[in-house]
Amino acid sequence: MSDDAERGFFSRHVRVHPKIVHGRFANLRIGALVATLGVLYGLPWLTWGDRPAIWLDLPRRKFHLFGLVLWPQDLIYLTALLIIAALFLFLVTALAGRVWCGYACPQTVFTQILVWIERLFEGDRAKQLRLERGGWTVERVVRQSSKGIVGIVFSVATAVSVVGYFVPVRELLPRLLAGTAAPASYLAILAISGAIPLFAGRMREQVCIYMCPYARFQSAMFDRDTLIISYDEKRGEPRGPLTRGEDGAARTFGACVDCSLCVQVCPTGIDIRDGLQYQCIACASCIDACDQVMDRVGAPRGLVRYTTLDALEGRKTRIARPRVLVYGGMIALLVAALSYAVAHRIPLELDVLRDRSATYREVGDGRIENVYRLRVLNMDQVAHSYELDIDGPEGIEVVYRPGDLRLGPGEIRDLAVRVRVRPEALHERSSKIELELRSIEEPQIAVEEESRFLGPKSRSAEGSAGGSSS
Repeated sequence: MSDDAERGFFSRHVRVHPKIVHGRFANLRIGALVATLGVLYGLPWLTWGDRPAIWLDLPRRKFHLFGLVLWPQDLIYLTALLIIAALFLFLVTALAGRVWCGYACPQTVFTQILVWIERLFEGDRAKQLRLERGGWTVERVVRQSSKGIVGIVFSVATAVSVVGYFVPVRELLPRLLAGTAAPASYLAILAISGAIPLFAGRMREQVCIYMCPYARFQSAMFDRDTLIISYDEKRGEPRGPLTRGEDGAARTFGACVDCSLCVQVCPTGIDIRDGLQYQCIACASCIDACDQVMDRVGAPRGLVRYTTLDALEGRKTRIARPRVLVYGGMIALLVAALSYAVAHRIPLELDVLRDRSATYREVGDGRIENVYRLRVLNMDQVAHSYELDIDGPEGIEVVYRPGDLRLGPGEIRDLAVRVRVRPEALHERSSKIELELRSIEEPQIAVEEESRFLGPKSRSAEGSAGGSSS
């Protein structure tokens, strides 16, 4: 390895101080930031009936999503939601590149907030660089300490909002202030409050470049029709400065005046003129900066713009292409299947386990009895009274106390039931039975569970079996 390459490989990281830029895409990013933080901070305060609209109640193992309550048995629905979200991200990436990274990713949003706080106390890019070159002066210590305090306040507020999805925020805040909240709440707030300044404040673009897996496999979803931020090399080259008094239309150089503003405003510190790079998060700051330069020199905008590789080469961009159709079709199919499953979801769970302490026993009237342990879970938001029916050998009967099958919303009940059959109705030592649990108030809420009934083989059955064998 050459000395130059070795120095480049082991060179110290240079902190990126992006220059302030204004424009249509900067305004779009601000709108996206307000929307994402509004959702993050606002949803924990929304209520649905007498509870939070979104409440991930881990101790009780219930997820409240507006009017829907999901239990651990409903994990398939949450899995489907995550798959749909992932496919939607793939679809957006195939169509418009890394717009998620540039506008809505939590790392980007939190970094943008902390950059604003930094500019508030340390000034713009030029002042920050002068402050760094001046060493650790009293002014720098005061400015950075003030920045750190405000950043920690923002991080703590964000952490409380995140924990508010797991503990109702209207209960969480008084308990936090009184010191009576659960230790897990304090630990979670402490962890999140430390992670935001570390990843979004200190590491910033290094998270996007080195740690984010999405940056590494995003290229697998790109094609020549994917909308990306590109530099129009045919129009911009050769680069050359614009001299004082020179007419922009009569330039002998290309449209690029080599001002390097596109590099100075980039939050990851790359040069978009070097072509498509995985470090680009598609924030479009370079587009705003270049458009402003083009306006000043009297040249058309769009030297750096959202476009596709085919469009740069003069070919027509296709939107409906195989990968887009596949992603869209899979999303539509999963959404339809999930909607159907949720609409026909039965908010009732029944588990049946035969008591293994005794195979079977004979009761006073000569019938054979098995005992079963039932676990009933009412997953509905209202109380229900249930009735239990059984299907199996002729004359089978299930014995239970009706009061045991009155369950409140979200209640779990364990109970024992007895199943009895006349011995002459048993043609096998193990007979199939089906228990059906149905709501009295809403008969459409019903579940069935299969089990086995053990008993002696009837003599008539043994005789017929022996006669046939002879």
